[in-house]
Amino acid sequence: MSKRESSGIDFRDLRVLDALIREGSITRAAASLDTTQPAVSKLLARLRLRFDDPLFVRRGSGVQPTARTVAMASQVRSLLDMADTLWQERLPFDPRKSEKTFSLLLTDVGMVRFLPPLVARLAVLAPRIQVRAMPLDSRHFALKLESGEADLALGALPRAAGHLRSQRLYSDGYASVVRRGHPRPAQARTRRGFLDEQHILITASETGHAAHLETQRVLTRAIARANILLQVPSFIAARSWPRRPTVSRPCRPIWPPSSPSRSA
Repeated sequence: MSKRESSGIDFRDLRVLDALIREGSITRAAASLDTTQPAVSKLLARLRLRFDDPLFVRRGSGVQPTARTVAMASQVRSLLDMADTLWQERLPFDPRKSEKTFSLLLTDVGMVRFLPPLVARLAVLAPRIQVRAMPLDSRHFALKLESGEADLALGALPRAAGHLRSQRLYSDGYASVVRRGHPRPAQARTRRGFLDEQHILITASETGHAAHLETQRVLTRAIARANILLQVPSFIAARSWPRRPTVSRPCRPIWPPSSPSRSA
């Protein structure tokens, strides 16, 4: 059979062929396929042209496959079995039995605040599931999701591609932290007082979620260069910085206030 001749054969054709082999009758084949006898006869006529073979000959009240049909019967059945496997409904997900490892893209704060309660919850609901935390890079997170390298990204990602499925989990803002006993806590709550203090800023470093990059830009424009004591790419590193008596230490910069959404 030439390439041109085989181009018109689809799984419907093969199902009719298989039913005729199995039933040995056009009438019974039509009934098993929930169609009409004329429809099966018409399709059989087309198959005979495609294969350049009678495929079936009349025998009594039924039909008998030709040698060509007998030779390809097992191949037809195998193709249909594979097609049926593809369409079979997947087994329902059972968290208590699953041993899957889920890879999550998270910022360092996400790893500190989100992972502990998640792991604790999984220990109860899905004790065999494992979690692998990966650094969130807002430049490449979509590729990691599409390739299957990661299963979920947690962060404010407004530039996410439209074909990615997302869900708002919660909204959060930014908070500035000063040391206990700071001499000007009330003034630091005002815009002027906040800007006059010295700061440790957490930079996006082209990674993390996009909302933090925008917050960084706003703060570096608003705060005088002389008042930026240090810039570090990690919330954890900023919090661990040695205390100084006159330094306002924002673990998460807040001015101007913003409430980026976190989505997965």
